[in-house]
Amino acid sequence: MTTASEPRGSIDTALKNARQLLTQRPDLAGEQAREVLKAAPAHPTARLILGASLRLSRKPDEAAAVLAPLCEEQPQWVPPLLEYSLTLNDLNSPLKAISILKRAVAVKPDSADAWRLLAEQLDIAGTSAEADAARAQYLRAANRDPKLLEAASALVANDLPKADRLLRRHLDAHGSDIAALRMLAEVAGRLRLYREAESLLTRCLELSPSFDAARHNLSTVLNRQGRPAEALEQLGILLKKDPKSPAYLNSKAAALANLGDYDAAIDCYESVLNAAPRQPKIWMSFGHTLRTAGRQTESIEAYRRAIAMEPTLGEAWWSLANLKTFKFSNEDMGALESALKTESLSSEDRLHFEFAMGKALEDRNSFEQSFCHYMSGNAIRHKLRPYNAAVNTTFVRRSREVFTPGFFAERTGGAPASDPIFIVGLPRAGSTLIEQILASHSEVEGTIELPDLPQLARELSRSEQSEEPGRFFAAVSALDAGERQALGRRYLESTRVHRKSNRRFFIDKMPNNFNYVGLIQLILPNAKIIDARRHPLACCFSNVKQHFAQGQDFSYSLDDIGRYYRDYVALMAHFDEVLPGRMHRVLYEAMIDDTETQVSRLLDFCGLPFEGACLRFYENDRPVRTASSEQVRQPIFRDGIDQWRHFEPWLDPLKQALGPVLPSYPEVPRGDFLSS
Repeated sequence: MTTASEPRGSIDTALKNARQLLTQRPDLAGEQAREVLKAAPAHPTARLILGASLRLSRKPDEAAAVLAPLCEEQPQWVPPLLEYSLTLNDLNSPLKAISILKRAVAVKPDSADAWRLLAEQLDIAGTSAEADAARAQYLRAANRDPKLLEAASALVANDLPKADRLLRRHLDAHGSDIAALRMLAEVAGRLRLYREAESLLTRCLELSPSFDAARHNLSTVLNRQGRPAEALEQLGILLKKDPKSPAYLNSKAAALANLGDYDAAIDCYESVLNAAPRQPKIWMSFGHTLRTAGRQTESIEAYRRAIAMEPTLGEAWWSLANLKTFKFSNEDMGALESALKTESLSSEDRLHFEFAMGKALEDRNSFEQSFCHYMSGNAIRHKLRPYNAAVNTTFVRRSREVFTPGFFAERTGGAPASDPIFIVGLPRAGSTLIEQILASHSEVEGTIELPDLPQLARELSRSEQSEEPGRFFAAVSALDAGERQALGRRYLESTRVHRKSNRRFFIDKMPNNFNYVGLIQLILPNAKIIDARRHPLACCFSNVKQHFAQGQDFSYSLDDIGRYYRDYVALMAHFDEVLPGRMHRVLYEAMIDDTETQVSRLLDFCGLPFEGACLRFYENDRPVRTASSEQVRQPIFRDGIDQWRHFEPWLDPLKQALGPVLPSYPEVPRGDFLSS
């Protein structure tokens, strides 16, 4: 780096004093710097100190006027770049700050400060994958221990097993290394081992309570576990320090939305975007929340704002398509086609564009082209998130072996409460419609797809990946009466945060809970269970067309979804035999054809008196978070029942995977029909 020579004598002494004053008395530091500049007007260090003093004195506009030209004149000098990025943060210009910080790390790749600031700005901009990568680089630069350097490199390369192994070995010898603890929490988070990540981050904060980045990570981990109230507690601590932080406010809005407080979440997003409007991913998150709250027109406007700022933001385009009732214009079609021709498009953006184009072409009755785009999107997703169908089949087989009549006869009890109504099945099988009908009753509260039961199951198996199903069954079998009752009470307590009224019952419509009917029987024997079922081809292909925000990895190939549906039917048939009358099945087609009869039967099963509002469910303005949110705000319509038939010429792999389940629907085939 080449800079002007440092002056000697009084100037040198004045600059030294100014540096010492910066943190405590930035105004005096600025006066010292100005005195030096009277003698040496172009002195770079004096200008840097002046810019820093102005920023610390909360005069970011004046600071920028000093620092911007200094950065241009001294492009290889990192300190002005860092100071200017901090100033841009104060000016709510994260995208410009990111650009400056990328220059800094290019000049000095081992600058821990530059990588840390870059990660924070990427978080603010909502670019989580890039932020994670920058954070890994920060940790790599922050600690020069060779073992940690190797672990950080593995983390940057997403070689999680190697990073995990190296970090655990390092922590065996250096258990209080907070950088290593946070890195290991990052590994756990990427593996969705959220309880472990929480424990590691909690330890970080025990050792260093001011480790704000770890606290912010902890809030994210808590929110991802469906514990938004606890996430908000952590964010409250951070916001006391920095009440205007866009990153913290963005996280707060996400937690509020997860809590079901959509009005507060919307206010929070508006606060962030009013202060810093050029943040496309936050506009997109804002659009998601507006959509859930039923404010569709405003959600479309938010998605459009995001696209205007970042035309290749694939998720924003898919979010428009995912409104279901939205139709793309000819101009939109041109933009979609242009984006798909962009060679530099990331895999994540490309798969969203493929799904969006599939929906756009389907709306225009170009079914063969639509199918090709859907399958292209599925292929990318399947590559990014491989799915092992055999693991699910093994789990179902073990469930049928373990959960016998004798097993349940020996294990009575559990928490006696009858509050929960579980709606289980596959996604896109009509569960949101059933939920909306029930939530229109004066004694039933709708919530969201609650993660609490799968979390309990993961803890019992001590494996978040469910790769060792034997652990789950051994743990469930070993529970005594007190433990079963405690688990039921824990579920009721952890879900209480989502209950906003004093209604007798609440709905948990996590569809994947069909895997845990046995667990529900053990810990909540009086809870109601409703099995939402839809024609195999209609349900499965509707899943294949749908890009889910997270999970549902079984839905990204015709073969996988067919096998999954087949296993699901086998498991439900088993519980029909083992626990007769325990579940009430609602066929989507029957609900559409004879709504009043089906609603009456549904309410009878739940022990609820008939209420006319359940037939006028579309008048209920409660927030709805699933892909069917717009459809359940309309009266019953038949349009979607046979939509799959347009694609039937290309569904042979799905038919083969479904096997005997397809021709027998809605009855259950005889004999063992598990997939293999």
